[in-house]
Amino acid sequence: MARTPVTGAHVIEAVAVTAVALGEGAPGAWSNRAGPMEASCWDALDHLHNGLFSYALRLAAPVPWMPGTPTILWERPGDLPLPIHFDRAEGPAAGIEVLTMMGGLVAVAVDARGPAERAWHIWGVADPEGFAAMGVVETLAHAFDLAQGLRVEFEAPEDLVAPALARLFPEAPLDTDPWRTLLWATGRGSLEGFERRGPDWSWHSAPLSA
Repeated sequence: MARTPVTGAHVIEAVAVTAVALGEGAPGAWSNRAGPMEASCWDALDHLHNGLFSYALRLAAPVPWMPGTPTILWERPGDLPLPIHFDRAEGPAAGIEVLTMMGGLVAVAVDARGPAERAWHIWGVADPEGFAAMGVVETLAHAFDLAQGLRVEFEAPEDLVAPALARLFPEAPLDTDPWRTLLWATGRGSLEGFERRGPDWSWHSAPLSA
């Protein structure tokens, strides 16, 4: 069976379903720990914003980014440690709005690039589809973390999860529930018949044909 390619539309859908779930959280719950992360829900959302932002930046330049080329200084001594921050005094809705913006940036960047383009990621030099899949998985995995901290329900739709799962985790089984399998693949859950993954899990960023 042919694999469904991951596109910017999948990233847009991922941030949209995440935004709906996060909007159900009580404002006071955002100080809670975000599931398995060593971070509050506020900080976990900052992490997600910056992860998505970095994916868009890597593809946005006329020559996509590789190590050794000029890039943003992500950690600045004595200053804010990450480039994207929102005003928490404005409440969770402000952070959720920024999430949709970051997802939109990734979608635009991946859809603007041809399939032969490549940009660096620590888990493999990736094509635009790889970055689209990373945007989906990064968003949904942290949506799970945030939902745990906010004590709201969250389960991503099968037709959104399955293409990204197949792109980044080609070793994953095809006959199991995609959402449960994605949680297993990212070290967030168990899957019958498979050993649970620890914190050293990774995905396959490089094109599957590589």
